[in-house]
Amino acid sequence: MYQQYLWKTLSASIRSKGEIVLNVASSGITSLLLEGGRTAHSRFLIPINLTEDSQCQVKGNTDVSELLKKTSLIIWDEAPMIHKHAFEALDRTLKDVMNVDLGNTSGSLFGGKVVVLGGDFRQILPVVQNGTRNDCVNATISSSYIWSNCKVLKLTKNMRLAVGSQMSNTLEIKQFADWLLDIGQGNLGGPNDGEATITIPEDLLIKDSLDPMSDLIDFVYPSMLDRFK
Repeated sequence: MYQQYLWKTLSASIRSKGEIVLNVASSGITSLLLEGGRTAHSRFLIPINLTEDSQCQVKGNTDVSELLKKTSLIIWDEAPMIHKHAFEALDRTLKDVMNVDLGNTSGSLFGGKVVVLGGDFRQILPVVQNGTRNDCVNATISSSYIWSNCKVLKLTKNMRLAVGSQMSNTLEIKQFADWLLDIGQGNLGGPNDGEATITIPEDLLIKDSLDPMSDLIDFVYPSMLDRFK
């Protein structure tokens, strides 16, 4: 939620100056949440079957190439879930479009275009068919030559939890947000190899229930039948 707010703010700021922003995402569902969003594969014509030498299927003197030349900012959401070869293909393509040396892996990254990559490495990583854990990690953008030229900025406030909350609940919300982060970081359950037993805090449990599913629905959506309109 906080990322979507940030993307909309960046897009509105740049577009208010008459400049072009391309909003893309790794999945179709997320692309619908972006202003003028498209999937990255659709917008940049990224090949489905990628290799370390792939380039986007963008031809010179076409509408797509002219659009890329005029673009001031590219926002790519859910970046960690796409194979690094997709970003490298876009890097080579933008360098080609902007007439930058294709062999230059440090300077003029993405042809000099500003690219904002968003996402969370604690969520789904690229899927490698029959791959090991190392294969999946090696497929992420953090394992690409691009990563050494990226500046990492972190969002630290969980805006979703703060929506509709009272000031008196600030400490409770912070404790819950920290607990979620600890789960994502693998800090709970003791040393493990990917599997761990985690104790759920007492205040999150629905106890002594005859119908747990209905009680859960009533808790998450109070008076749903009265308010569904």
